[in-house]
Amino acid sequence: MITSNLTEENRANSTTSGGRPSGSGLRGRLNSAEGLRFEAELTLLRLAPRLEAHWNALSAEPRLRQEFEERLEEYWWQLFQLLFELYGSRYDFFYHLEQILLTAATAWIQRPETLRDVDRHRINEPNWFASERIVGGALYVDLFSENLGKLRESIGYFKELGLTYLHLMPLFAVRPGNSDGGYAISNYRSVDPRLGTIDDLRLLADDLRSAGINLVLDFVFNHTSDDHLWAQHAKAGDREFQQYYFIFPDREQPDKYEHTLREIFPAVRRGNFTWHDAMERWVWTTFNSFQWDLNYSNPSVFRSMLEEMYFIASTGVDMLRLDAVAFIWKEMGTACENLPKAHTLIRAFNCLARIATPGLLFKSEAIVHPDDVVKYIAPEECQVSYNPTLMALLWESLATREVRLLNRTLSHRHRLPEGTAWVNYLRCHDDIGWTFDDADAAAIGINAYNHRQFLNQFYTGQFEGSFARGVPFQENTDTGDMRIAGTLASLAGLEQAIEHDDEEAKELAIRRMLLLQSITLSIGGIPLLYLGEEWGMLNDYDFVKDPAKAGDTRWVHRPKMQWEFLDELDDTSVAVNSSIRRRIFRSQQKLIAARKSSHALAGQNMELLATQNPHVLGFVRTHEAHRMVVLANFSEQPQTLHGNLLRTAGMGRFFEDVLSSRTLGTSDDIVLPAYEVLWLKRV
Repeated sequence: MITSNLTEENRANSTTSGGRPSGSGLRGRLNSAEGLRFEAELTLLRLAPRLEAHWNALSAEPRLRQEFEERLEEYWWQLFQLLFELYGSRYDFFYHLEQILLTAATAWIQRPETLRDVDRHRINEPNWFASERIVGGALYVDLFSENLGKLRESIGYFKELGLTYLHLMPLFAVRPGNSDGGYAISNYRSVDPRLGTIDDLRLLADDLRSAGINLVLDFVFNHTSDDHLWAQHAKAGDREFQQYYFIFPDREQPDKYEHTLREIFPAVRRGNFTWHDAMERWVWTTFNSFQWDLNYSNPSVFRSMLEEMYFIASTGVDMLRLDAVAFIWKEMGTACENLPKAHTLIRAFNCLARIATPGLLFKSEAIVHPDDVVKYIAPEECQVSYNPTLMALLWESLATREVRLLNRTLSHRHRLPEGTAWVNYLRCHDDIGWTFDDADAAAIGINAYNHRQFLNQFYTGQFEGSFARGVPFQENTDTGDMRIAGTLASLAGLEQAIEHDDEEAKELAIRRMLLLQSITLSIGGIPLLYLGEEWGMLNDYDFVKDPAKAGDTRWVHRPKMQWEFLDELDDTSVAVNSSIRRRIFRSQQKLIAARKSSHALAGQNMELLATQNPHVLGFVRTHEAHRMVVLANFSEQPQTLHGNLLRTAGMGRFFEDVLSSRTLGTSDDIVLPAYEVLWLKRV
């Protein structure tokens, strides 16, 4: 039962005879943390009878009620602060607060018992995701296995590869035609019928859990599709649902906002607002004209999306990728990106997850400046986050053959708060943007603008001597901005090498791929493969044949899974390029197995090693009593390091390379051949 430290005197002094907060003096009390805490406790006491009635209506078991109320009391003060900051000035604040509480209670009672067992376990082991055994993969269901039913048949494949985390790209019902790769959602409670049903998703989640594989789905909460039920009501003139979005009768307000906004997809359309003929109104559409931004200054939107979050969580999800977190709060006169209340909003969602679905984690997707990326990462906000800066700088180092900018950035941008982790990846469904810090570049004598132009030219194959076969994405001719699309293999040189039938170039391309993968697997955090990388899949230029995809070059790196490749794992296979694919798969499999057996690779602790060689990245990983030194040569030329460097960094005289089982002594120089990586543990 909910209790409070409030005294009778304090309770009496805080209310009028009608039992409502007294208008006189309330604002004064709320100006202090002590006063706000008092009102939070008083509010919870007032809500207790409503919660009790709700429990009775749900026929809630006493044990479940007790578990929920213990967590509610633990997190109530935090939740009240967050919601008061967002909505405390509204006349209907108490109503929405009550509805949010009852929504959370319902989610806990209706949560399957198997998931509640997972919740209980993770409350006692909150850093489970930091294990060296967590290795991720991401895929589009239709491109990988056609549907969810067939995907269940692939669980053995994921286990063979070594995955323990599977991220399924958006699979909920979407609008017809272009849906931005599934990110224009029409219904958060219905799977795209081409992929299956909600029951199919639940069955898959159960099977993955039994196999020791965590399920990750997207929570697309910045916007809905223009055919979502809420949008349909808005189009029909329902003023309540028009307040779910940003809808304007003329250009006066949109023009004021546009002064400080940037364009996200300038090659698709200009500006951030779309004219809707039927409504004769302008709608805020940051990304595509069919993706309507949600208005989170309206608490009804928060509560409605909370219900959708809980529903998705009930399917068996372990982690939600929060899409486009930087854009979820809007304020006039700002860029409407990375605003303080965006963090408040996410923390409120997180707090409610801790109360009703405590085993659920959040993963931040913020492809913004490195200083802004880390602001979303905290146990109270997003426990894990994509690491776009590392991705960009690994490719930068591969193009320049130097690790100066990578070292500079890692020296002060890799460390994270306790209880959080990076998700380290080389490619994903999205593009590559050069999201390094200009000041970091300037500190080592690099002009950031010119360097980005060089990288764009290099990875589209326009720079002389480039090995890459990327294609431009969203080139802005006004600003010179561009992002890069392409598969890992094509960007690393394999496509070009196969075109020229150059055996030496093929070897170097494979070495580049394994170099990059070995870094994401060892540097600290959760490594994530985009499925297809394990085979070295090349760019798929046939996407232009599909009208719904032809205008989006990112489809070039979203190839369909070729299941016949599995036959090539047989060493007797003589198919064209089979030896290349077999080597890449087996090498990736070996790297994953080596990671999962190396306790030093758990957690985030990473210390850079001054190799005194601009081509060689070095770092030391430690976890508890375990220690590993990682050395990586980003050049196609052999590089030499003094053995004493290894002795002092690894605290030993002899070391074994975990990847090759080779023993190295520290009395001689260490020679790293082209694109060589060593994972060294003391023997």
